[in-house]
Amino acid sequence: MKYLFILLTAFVTVATHAQKDKTATSYTISFENAVHHEAQVTALFSGIKGKEVTFRMSRTSPGRYAIHEFAKNVYNVNVTDGKGNTLNATRPDPYSWNVKGHDGTIQVSYTLFANRGDGTYAQIDETHAHLNMPATFMYMPSLANKPIQVTFKPRKDFNWKVATQLKRIDNNTFYAKDLQYFMDSPTEISNHSIRSFTVDKQTVNFVLHHNGTEAELDTYFEDVKKVVLQQKEVFGKLPSYDYDNYYFLACYIPNASGDGMEHRNSTILTSTRSLADGGLTRNMGTVSHEFFHGWNVERIRPQSLEPFDFEAANMSGELWFAEGFTSYYTSLMMCRAGLRSKEEYIKGLTGTFNYVWNSPARAFFNPIEMSYQAPFVDAATAVDPVNRNNTFISYYSYGSALGLALDLSLREKGLNLDDYMKLVWQKHGKKEKPYTVEDLHTLLKKYAGDSFGDFFFQNYIYKSNMPDMKRLFESVGVSLSQDESKASFGVPIVNGAITRNTTIGTAAYKAGLEKGDTIIKVNNEVVTKDTTLGDIIASLSPNNVLNITYERHGVARETSVTLQQDPSYTIELDTTVSDKKILKRRDMWLNAK
Repeated sequence: MKYLFILLTAFVTVATHAQKDKTATSYTISFENAVHHEAQVTALFSGIKGKEVTFRMSRTSPGRYAIHEFAKNVYNVNVTDGKGNTLNATRPDPYSWNVKGHDGTIQVSYTLFANRGDGTYAQIDETHAHLNMPATFMYMPSLANKPIQVTFKPRKDFNWKVATQLKRIDNNTFYAKDLQYFMDSPTEISNHSIRSFTVDKQTVNFVLHHNGTEAELDTYFEDVKKVVLQQKEVFGKLPSYDYDNYYFLACYIPNASGDGMEHRNSTILTSTRSLADGGLTRNMGTVSHEFFHGWNVERIRPQSLEPFDFEAANMSGELWFAEGFTSYYTSLMMCRAGLRSKEEYIKGLTGTFNYVWNSPARAFFNPIEMSYQAPFVDAATAVDPVNRNNTFISYYSYGSALGLALDLSLREKGLNLDDYMKLVWQKHGKKEKPYTVEDLHTLLKKYAGDSFGDFFFQNYIYKSNMPDMKRLFESVGVSLSQDESKASFGVPIVNGAITRNTTIGTAAYKAGLEKGDTIIKVNNEVVTKDTTLGDIIASLSPNNVLNITYERHGVARETSVTLQQDPSYTIELDTTVSDKKILKRRDMWLNAK
């Protein structure tokens, strides 16, 4: 299909306004040395006031909550005034430059190294220029509320073209009303393909850079449309996209890194899986998750993330709802769209359910406090060991489990989570009025009654209790069971070695075993690659005692382990249910809308 450019109804007016605004920022970026992952960037800051000004690289990126320090990938920084005179820049910190003696205009040129194709960083090579704006462009904080223009110089020899939610002014020059919008506008420059369809007078575009065929994209796009339309039914209509366009910016190429990142009118989708190699189904979960964010996060937005801070970590206590409830809807939408059977969807709940329900971390943090951990875990890196498997549950998973629990609890009352989400949308998202946890609590009381709303928040949000999921599952014809005869050691073993911190309360933990220990013998039987601990435990029962010989720091030691019952749950669609009320409730939950 023919590539669809973003149309600008009044581009002359916008361009003239931006050009006349002496405080506007303008960028030019080119990719002559793409083979070595470099771009050349020029930033022009004009209409500057004050004797000394600061320009900088961002330390964070919209959709991420941790520090990433993008300044580490810029060099060859040169600064001049409006007449081309060289200016001296000093460094007050690792991510900022201070300049004096300017004439109201500063031009900064620099080289950017970029070689990670995901939702946080940038990647430049001979296949594409995949640009996340905070990882690419310096900015001047004093001009944050002023218009921005950027001119991309695509490689004609690679047949590159530009795809972005930014407003096109002319050819490859684009416009953003301010820094917040600009930084939230990832851009894919490549020899990509595009498919589009219209929903309620708005256009949803799927841009795909891949090594596959047009026929594969056609097939994939039909499934994308099904997901889009099912998500629309949750809220009743699509958000009002700026310029009436939404863009999926997908890179399914070997040199990418798997990721997804939401933005106001677009999303980045990256995967090493091609459509031919399982990507037709396995990449769709990211499509579903990120598109749902167009409502929940981008417009139903936590107050704690407004405005987004480019200079510090962004902490929010609402991520269990923003990310977690979105995660709950991710697979549910695929089920309703017919991309997963009901049996597959129900079985797929098992991993998240076991992770959340069996974690000791709920003794340390409630969902709000788990959300506060995001700056430490959201693609953040550290070299010192941590105890996350005992103290942290991902707010994605925790919130997903809570979304499931709330949905089934509401359905017991003849209500549902979809209508609660609609209410949140009407009160906050549609009006773009940021919310707090207390707002969510108030709206649940309004929708389901004071006692229900208070009980849910007091027990499961402000505290870390869990509802009676067996009863809730049974109310929709789903079975929840455990194998009481199956024994558990409590920690994975690889060639005899314990590879992670032992989980609090498990058999291994109570026996004093820890990460780094190597088990040599079990009941005098040598543990080898052929005789694994798992094989030995599989033949035993809960409460059986094992005499363990293990090595720690080069010293042989002994302990005894009393096996416990395997805490894992199995979740399955109950095909024996005949109660019409239960079957109707299940169909209302899982069927297409």
